[in-house]
Amino acid sequence: MKLIAAKAMVDAAIAYARSKSMSPLAIVVLDARGALKVAVAEDGTSLKRSEVAIGKAHGALAMGLGSRTLYTRSQSQPSFIAAVTHAVGGLMVPVPGGVLIRTKDGELLGAIGISGDSSDNDEAAALAGIASVDLVGDPGT
Repeated sequence: MKLIAAKAMVDAAIAYARSKSMSPLAIVVLDARGALKVAVAEDGTSLKRSEVAIGKAHGALAMGLGSRTLYTRSQSQPSFIAAVTHAVGGLMVPVPGGVLIRTKDGELLGAIGISGDSSDNDEAAALAGIASVDLVGDPGT
């Protein structure tokens, strides 16, 4: 994933959030190998929002599933999700807001994680950011 695309996604996600009067957000973009490309925290975010955003994005990458799917699985398989969270060093937050970033051909480029508002709103901002650079967001089901 190119840095310029990651920065543009973050800018678009923030613009979307401000247009919807969402709470201040922390946003991270990881590349396909999980390396941090961009991390921002808007003024007014709480202290650990960035870590939650990283957990959403990292969990999605670690499992190859958008964090909405991880949330659904946590409802039916809580022991499995707890074990995986432990296995990845605690870097998995299984709630919506961690969205895989793909090309139109399905190639995995990375993941974006957002935290600060409701999980559904975090996910919507992530999808808006991804769409702004003509890529495909995969939030899970």
